[in-house]
Order: sequence, then structure tokens, then C-alpha cells
Amino acid sequence: MGKIIAIANQKGGVGKTTTSVNLAASLGVLEKKVLLIDADPQANASSGLGIDVESVEIGSYQVLEHSATPEEATVSCSAPNVSVIPAHIDLVAIEIELVDKENREYMLKKALESVKDKYDYIIIDCAPSLGLLTLNALTAADSVVIPIQCEYFALEGLGKLLNTIKSVQKIHNPSLDIEGLLLTMYDSRLRLSNQVVEEVQKHFNDMVFETVIQRNIKLSEAPSFGESIINYDATSKGATNYLNLAEEIIKKNQ
Repeated sequence: MGKIIAIANQKGGVGKTTTSVNLAASLGVLEKKVLLIDADPQANASSGLGIDVESVEIGSYQVLEHSATPEEATVSCSAPNVSVIPAHIDLVAIEIELVDKENREYMLKKALESVKDKYDYIIIDCAPSLGLLTLNALTAADSVVIPIQCEYFALEGLGKLLNTIKSVQKIHNPSLDIEGLLLTMYDSRLRLSNQVVEEVQKHFNDMVFETVIQRNIKLSEAPSFGESIINYDATSKGATNYLNLAEEIIKKNQ
């Protein structure tokens, strides 16, 4: 039975897509079968794994509106053991399309029933909002990873997200778990980075992953080559961080 993990935070630029792509690739390298779903209209997770977004004809949009099955939308990518349901800019319209639908929060959950058993992990890259797209991801997911940037405003908006998760647990998905809070873009030279790490660990204790994702130039370069950090530079700090995260998640779910 595959585990569905949503990568969510309504703040932009916290490392959601970087985490989705590189966690999926790391799990793949550790011989897990992974499906990555790009549920962000910016489609950066798709292009970050070498998929030509312009040529996507069937993707997460069609899966969400049930006009195509996940099997029909799945494509291969540059990462071993990883398949992708890509996104297209059209996905922007899905919020309007779903508004009148009955059970609109359950569209993704229903669609994934047919593929859940075919993968070890299904990773959903969420959009930087708390709209219907993210709601669908949280309703379909078994757990959620929340990336938090080691910056001053990092904790701002976290309360809002945790409240959204609480209401999803109450109304749509009682078994939704918080997989963990992931500290990203950490720079050990900055006092601020260290303060944020201390603050988050103090407040959330066991909910915080031991693995911290360090600021790493290779992580920023990899997407422009359409590759995960594992393919782009397996010896980099970024690759080591994401492999550690993947191992931590596997261990947690054994």
C-alpha cells in the first residue's frame, strides 16, 4: 500500500518544489517506486525533472477533473524509479472548474485509488496557496511535510497552515498526519538561521525532521538542467541532505 505525502506550505519560496523533486528522486535511488504529482500550476516540479511542460496534453488537471486516469497521465522522467503526473499552466483554472462540483475536495483522493497500491510513495507538490488544489492534496494524503525556510518570516503563516490541516482532519481526512516540519535553506554562518532552527525545535520538538536542508548552490542549478540533485551532483551537500531525509522518512514508516 503506497503512502501519499503532500509537500505543503502556503508561503512561496520555502523549498516545496525542491523538496518534492529531490525527495522523490532520493526515494527512487533507495529503490522505492515513486509517483510525483505536480499540483502546482507553475509546473516547476515537472520541468525540474526534464519534462517539457508546453507539450503536456494529459496531466494533473485532467486527473483532478476525472477526464483522464492517473495511468493515462503518468510519464517517465530523468530520475530512476520515479514517474510523474505533470502539470500545465491550465491547472490555474481548476479551482474555478471544481467550485460547483459535489465533493470537490475529494477529486484527487478518488482519482488516486486506482494507483495507490502500485507505488511505495506518492509525493504531491502543492501550490503556494490554501485553495482547492491544496485542499484536494491534503484530503488525498496520508501525511504532510511542511518545508520551513530558515528566515525571519518563516513561522509567519505556519499557524494558518496548521489550522487548515486541523480543519481538513476534522472534516475531510481524519487520518491525515504531519509527517514532519522540514527546515530548508539553512546557512550555519547566519545567526538568524540558527535562531530559527532553535525556535522551531523548541516549539515543535519531535515534529521536526532531524535532517536540515542546507543552502546549496547545486540545488538551485539542478532544475535548469531538468535533473534532480541526485542526477546533477550526487556528491553535493544538497544530495546528501535529501538522501538523509528519504532515509529518515523510510525509517519512520517501517
